[in-house]
Amino acid sequence: MKQKRVLILTGGTISVDFAKKFLENQEFDTVIAADSGLKSVEALNLPVDYILGDFDSVPSDILEQYRTYAKEKQHITMKKYNPEKDETDTQIAITLATELEADEIVILGATGTRIDHMLANIHLLYIPLKQNRKACIIDEHNKIYLIDQNTTLIKDKLYGSYLSLLPLTETVKHVTLEGFKYPLLKRTLHVGESIGISNEVVSPKANILLESGILVVVESKD
Repeated sequence: MKQKRVLILTGGTISVDFAKKFLENQEFDTVIAADSGLKSVEALNLPVDYILGDFDSVPSDILEQYRTYAKEKQHITMKKYNPEKDETDTQIAITLATELEADEIVILGATGTRIDHMLANIHLLYIPLKQNRKACIIDEHNKIYLIDQNTTLIKDKLYGSYLSLLPLTETVKHVTLEGFKYPLLKRTLHVGESIGISNEVVSPKANILLESGILVVVESKD
């Protein structure tokens, strides 16, 4: 059965040139613009299905343009939220993607100059993880996702040459790395350690094995 893929564009840094190239070979069933992610939708000339957020950082001309589109085109849903709310626009978008029963969620614009938002966005990947849905944050140099179970990586399909592992939970128990430049054998990783930074896959296939806990995985390129 075909996997349902949802693309979210949110308000961090998005290189238009990178996004165009990345999206060339990608197909998505649904596109969600979260707040100023709408600027990127407009710049990329992407069809969009849902537009949501408090819209406090969207230029008024773009906002009015898409309000008109939403009235004219029945497939576009637009919803405005109060700026003083408990959830970020990105969280609302991720929650919507899970409600749409996405099998995979790809997020552009979740990194950038606001480190607080970037850290929050990485933590928000926990929402789809706990529902057994794939989700990742992608920018020009990194692919970020969470794992809580044994995972096999294919070297030729990695996003970059470097792979880092960081505990999201206080401990990640009995981590074994097979097929890595720096292997591990049943090592418990703790918050506050950097042992998982900047590893490399050296075999055609590599395995990350763990007993319990959650790891942040970052595939990076220079």
